Amino acid sequence: MKILLVGGTGTIGSRITDRLSDDHDLVIAGHSSGDIQTDITDPESIKTLFEEVGAVDAVVVTTGSAPMKPIDQLTNDDFLEGVQSKMMGQINVALTALDYLNDNGSVTLTSGILSHDPIPQGTVLSAINNAVNGFVIGAYGEFLEKGFRINVVSPALVEDSAEALADYFPGHTPATMSDVVDGYVKSLQTKITGQIIDID
Repeated sequence: MKILLVGGTGTIGSRITDRLSDDHDLVIAGHSSGDIQTDITDPESIKTLFEEVGAVDAVVVTTGSAPMKPIDQLTNDDFLEGVQSKMMGQINVALTALDYLNDNGSVTLTSGILSHDPIPQGTVLSAINNAVNGFVIGAYGEFLEKGFRINVVSPALVEDSAEALADYFPGHTPATMSDVVDGYVKSLQTKITGQIIDID
């Protein structure tokens, strides 16, 4: 398969690259690294990315951010930052991919455990993760009509980030990187669609 991996040099993306690079043709896109650069907050940059990469069998997105702050410090701009990056960034990648996917192609997005297991200071991420999940649930029927699949992987705190983020996630058991990557492999290589693949 020819797979466009957006965020392929990040914490999760680099592990997906390690797992899949021997058996698939991976194109790694990053903000300032990888085979090609893009800015997922800019729809024109996303379009340019796909024009350069061309037709693909699958698209995986493992990038996008949102601020973590106490709720009484949150502003409209904080929410908009998450919307522009992790929400609309991923959604715009998925929508643009519709014009570049080969027959039976797939898109896999990334949300996270805060959609249903919140933490203090995680309000924006909880909202954005649920929005990404909702997009997949709402869009998969129309993707299916076009012959494509779309899923979202929703990982827990991942072990490679556990030391840095442990203070934000009291009592959370980190997900192994192997289990997290398995979620993306499941989305890529089975026939499921419209699914939220929880990795707890």
